[in-house]
Amino acid sequence: MTVLERLRKKANKIRFRVIENSAKTGTPHLGSCLSCVDILTALYFSKALDLDIKSIDNSTRNRFILSKGHAAPALFCTLAEKGIIAESAMLTYGENGSYLGEHPPSPEHLPGIEAATGSLGHGLPMGLGMALASRIQKKHFNVFVLLGDGECNEGSVWEAAMLASAQGVKNLCVIVDYNKWQATDRSNEVMSISPLDKKWEAFGWDVMSIDGHDFSAILHSIKQMVNSDKPLAIIANTIKGKGVSFMEDDNNWHYRIPKEEEVAIAKMELEV
Repeated sequence: MTVLERLRKKANKIRFRVIENSAKTGTPHLGSCLSCVDILTALYFSKALDLDIKSIDNSTRNRFILSKGHAAPALFCTLAEKGIIAESAMLTYGENGSYLGEHPPSPEHLPGIEAATGSLGHGLPMGLGMALASRIQKKHFNVFVLLGDGECNEGSVWEAAMLASAQGVKNLCVIVDYNKWQATDRSNEVMSISPLDKKWEAFGWDVMSIDGHDFSAILHSIKQMVNSDKPLAIIANTIKGKGVSFMEDDNNWHYRIPKEEEVAIAKMELEV
């Protein structure tokens, strides 16, 4: 099995786990989770983040912030597959009192979580602070922040983008999960965010626009951090609900919960 085949198989396993958990617990935001699973898989199961349970508390570890916090179920399932979140903890998913819910909890409550997110527009400012701290403390590490395209409506995103450029922060990478939807409509019909790549360029960032479901493209783009003196923005063109035919590009799955028969179809399509 090639590296890319292994990543694809891993991503499909994570996708199905997210779907299965949604059906069991009534947790929404399936479409938003499924669009970013390939990005998470590429980060956690390659050398890009280079994180495991042994390095999770190392002060020079690379950091990942899920700024689009409503995709937390995808991150939890990725961390469990990586062995960072215990399987025993995953059994509490969605239960009262569990730290595993619709958004990431505070970092002290769960390994692998760098920031409690979900109030959109906060992840990049926090990630920028971490990247600047690495410079001040003379500890080299990279910071990755995953944004939603609807989240790019927030002014705090662009304020942080300007500061990162002005400070020449080159160990900061933003990945925009550009699935073309937000909660209630097409992203470009709610706010005029297109052309998204040109906007990030205008704010002084190096920019790459890629297929966000192509593992080769994701990994290649991340490697470009070492070749630049600017922060890097990767516009990952994705499909909301990716991987399951009846969920793809259907914004009803922002809130819908799958029925038992739909879970069975998803399992078949994902070949898990």
